[in-house]
Amino acid sequence: MTDSDKNTLAIQALGFDPQKNRGIALLEAIATHGSINSAAQKLRMSYKAAWEQVEKLNNLADSPLLKRSVGGRGGGGTELTTAGFQLIHHYRRIEREYRRFLQFINEDMENAAAMSRILRRMEMKVSARNVWIGQVKNISDGAVNAVVEILLRGGDLIVAVVTRESVESLALVEGAEVMALVKSSSVVLAQELRPDQVSARNVLCGQVSRLVTGPVTHEVTIDLPGGNTVTATVTKESAIRLGLETGSKTCALIKASGVLLAVN
Repeated sequence: MTDSDKNTLAIQALGFDPQKNRGIALLEAIATHGSINSAAQKLRMSYKAAWEQVEKLNNLADSPLLKRSVGGRGGGGTELTTAGFQLIHHYRRIEREYRRFLQFINEDMENAAAMSRILRRMEMKVSARNVWIGQVKNISDGAVNAVVEILLRGGDLIVAVVTRESVESLALVEGAEVMALVKSSSVVLAQELRPDQVSARNVLCGQVSRLVTGPVTHEVTIDLPGGNTVTATVTKESAIRLGLETGSKTCALIKASGVLLAVN
């Protein structure tokens, strides 16, 4: 563990707030004035409050932050140890980066918010192979279920059938951002068909961009016109029968009931 790591708990104990936290300022004042009493007076703190703050930091740091000298021509005093100076150094460096981050947020709020949403999506862990982000285009409410149309980037459209309770719990309305999830095993592949000839609500046609072969099953990824991809898992026999290969024109069929929705 590095010296920086050893001081992490102490820095966290400060509850990092550049506007309100006085722990680091107290250590800096002790380094300048050579005693806790003088440092407390400089910061207009009571001696008791200063001692309590110092004790808290000392207890959480990996190494003592202060050392005291008694008597002598200077009458004794308090000095920072190497660990104490390192703590100040690391904290101030974090503070500078924190202020730069705030400045970035203030100057580019829209892009920062978009990046935050993307990062939250990336943190989600799901088993579904296909995950798309889109906006609710339309909701057709029924007695039990609702049909939700989701417009993906580039114009690709996904239709899902979910319960009315799901629509309410996810707070789905037109224009809301939503994630559509489909397992690769729920995707059926076909060629040379017309959407009006099948019962599946989702017929996504494109070109095979990747084919991962296996002894029993193949994983097939199709590039869609809007820039999205859809991945299916099919048996080796099905892949051979369809003549699947990179560049093949293929359609992915997905039942609306096989589409799961999520929000973050």
